[in-house]
Amino acid sequence: MGAVVKITTVGSSAGIVLPKEILAKLHVEKGDSLYITETPQGIQLTPYDEEFDRQIETGKKVMRKYRDALRKLAE
Repeated sequence: MGAVVKITTVGSSAGIVLPKEILAKLHVEKGDSLYITETPQGIQLTPYDEEFDRQIETGKKVMRKYRDALRKLAE
């Protein structure tokens, strides 16, 4: 998946326009958020939020550990 994009002026900032094909492969559309991560291979652009995923996994662990107490609280 190779694509060339040009950096353009957006107000007082700079931005790029992503082709429709790239948006489709990322499963995003206008208004969605993308996350930029620096990796050993370079810069990664993804709709996946690693921090949010870590928080969800932590919540799942807590819910498993305190399942009985949470059930009692829900009654």
